[in-house]
Amino acid sequence: MTEAPAPPPAQLVKCLVWDLDNTLWQGTLIEDGDVSLPDAIRDVIVELDSRGVLQSVASKNDHETAWARLEKLGVADYFVLPEIGWGPKSESVCRIADALNFALGTIAFIDDQPTERAEVTYHHPEVRCYPAEAATGLPRLPEFSPPVQTVDSRRRREMYQAGFRREAARAETSGPDEDFLRTLELNMRIGRATDEELSRVEELTLRTSQMNATGVHYSDSDLRHLRTDPAHEVLVVTLTDRFGPHGAVGVLLLERHLDLWHLKLLATSCRVVSFGAGATILNWLIDEAAGAGVHLAADFRPTDRNRMMEIAYRFAGFEQSACPCTEALPEPPTANLQRLHLVPAPRPHSTTTRVAAVPLAAPQP
Repeated sequence: MTEAPAPPPAQLVKCLVWDLDNTLWQGTLIEDGDVSLPDAIRDVIVELDSRGVLQSVASKNDHETAWARLEKLGVADYFVLPEIGWGPKSESVCRIADALNFALGTIAFIDDQPTERAEVTYHHPEVRCYPAEAATGLPRLPEFSPPVQTVDSRRRREMYQAGFRREAARAETSGPDEDFLRTLELNMRIGRATDEELSRVEELTLRTSQMNATGVHYSDSDLRHLRTDPAHEVLVVTLTDRFGPHGAVGVLLLERHLDLWHLKLLATSCRVVSFGAGATILNWLIDEAAGAGVHLAADFRPTDRNRMMEIAYRFAGFEQSACPCTEALPEPPTANLQRLHLVPAPRPHSTTTRVAAVPLAAPQP
């Protein structure tokens, strides 16, 4: 007897949108004047937040009154981009998804009113809707249970809130982008990946396509093995500014040879492209290689999405050229993988980003 195929894994929910009256809290604010937040619901809010699930609000209420009550209940900070007013909730849900740049299929909505859930479903069938009585069971559902919880997922809300403040500041600033970037007080850290950071590194290699030099995915076990190999460096890049953390935004996989450093992988988050993160990383690496007196070779496999990464490599000075130093490298594993080459020279420091990095030219401790 042939077994039925296993169902596909549930698409993870990235943002849960809450109704307020008789859903998040008990009671109707406009009628009762007072409402209460059950401890079980508070626990759900805190648990989903710790898993990296963003949460928002779509409620038919007076905005100032409802938001003041959320603040009094001590949970207002958990909700991003709240939509509290009198319009259709389908429009509220759509605006939240658009502002977050999330596909509607990654949005969930919970409401005690069947008519409100039906209205959202009619306009946005991709949005998963749940009745209020299902609230306490949401953390047990697979769509709210990411298989891995990373350092960044536990502070995802904080990073998005910092991003909103950052974008507001950008909108209020006139003049060249470089002047604005200087006001951000950007601080980049480049260091050897820790155990805790490795899962985020794997996620970057898996999910980053526009700024991934090869499109190769390295599993957690691959990275842990390479991290213990003295010939390899697994480096993670984090970024912060005066508004808050960007989290882990880049990963480098570097193999050392006697006269050559081989950059097998460079991937950066698309969120930091506008901050020149890719150029800052490459200039730091080139400067380190110049100090060590070695050449650089970088793997690059063009795809239909990573043109920006190719431009970053070319702008940094990498090009396809024959050099005897690359003879120590194995043949590229795929026919369309290019091996770019650079003879490093010292590079000036970034004028917009302060870099604190592990010194690669020095031997490992």
